[in-house]
Amino acid sequence: MPVSDPAPTVLAIDDEAFNLDILGEYLEEDGYIVSLAVDGRDALDKLAEIGPVDVIVLDRMMPRMDGMECLRHLKADPRFCDIPVIMQTAAASHEQIRQGIDGGVFYYLTKPYESDVLLSLVRAAMAEARLKSSLRLEVRQNRQVLGLMEKGEFHFSTLKEAQTLAVFLANCFPEPERVVYGLSELMVNAVEHGNLGISYSEKKRLIIEGRWKAEVEHRLTLPQYAHRRAHLNYDATPDYVSISISDEGEGFDFASYLELSPERATDPNGRGIATARLLSFDSLEYSRGGNTVTCSVNTARRAI
Repeated sequence: MPVSDPAPTVLAIDDEAFNLDILGEYLEEDGYIVSLAVDGRDALDKLAEIGPVDVIVLDRMMPRMDGMECLRHLKADPRFCDIPVIMQTAAASHEQIRQGIDGGVFYYLTKPYESDVLLSLVRAAMAEARLKSSLRLEVRQNRQVLGLMEKGEFHFSTLKEAQTLAVFLANCFPEPERVVYGLSELMVNAVEHGNLGISYSEKKRLIIEGRWKAEVEHRLTLPQYAHRRAHLNYDATPDYVSISISDEGEGFDFASYLELSPERATDPNGRGIATARLLSFDSLEYSRGGNTVTCSVNTARRAI
């Protein structure tokens, strides 16, 4: 008999026993292995005992060690810094959410919440973390001597083609593992939002329903989209490595997606562009009404 993958693990942290019981019940019913902690200190002790988990659901307001202090400890520890954290709070003010985002929280859960909202965020956080890990592993396994390439033109249509090309081109940059996730997000965006016309609200709904990839594959077969391709141009000089990605869609209001937004912190999507801009590239700019994005890394500065 084939060996099945182990169930994903979640550490849930809340000082209120009732909330912790509800969290555990929702997650266990959906197939997760759940560990529970009553405050930040208890959570750090649990992690030291059981090791890294797939996702952490962290309450903000707790005695002894609150969520923000616990978060700082997590991000400072190489064993746990890449674990996605969903912060839950009953007082989700704009400033509090901004503080969480600055501390490394990409997902927020506002109390009270429905089980489907919790589970969609857990699935989205886990999928994003696994994608980052997979892309970095592929980069390490496929590292090639591509520094001699000065120019290149590529075309892609599918999510698989986008991710495969992202891994290939990341090896042209001085720090491939830094670049690969952001590059993949921008290329996937050109396919789903650009060429296939899937809006932000549509993607949010599809993720919650578990149908996003199926809808992408379906639209790729439709006559109005089947001929569309995304276009990528690569350019390297002694001072920079630059990539320009264009799609054949109608464009979009890109300005609101350049930063990690508190208004969208409770949504399971909408972080890719901001993450690419903040973590992967030295510059990122859109043109042609959102149909073209150009991103670059300053190689001269890194050579000093």
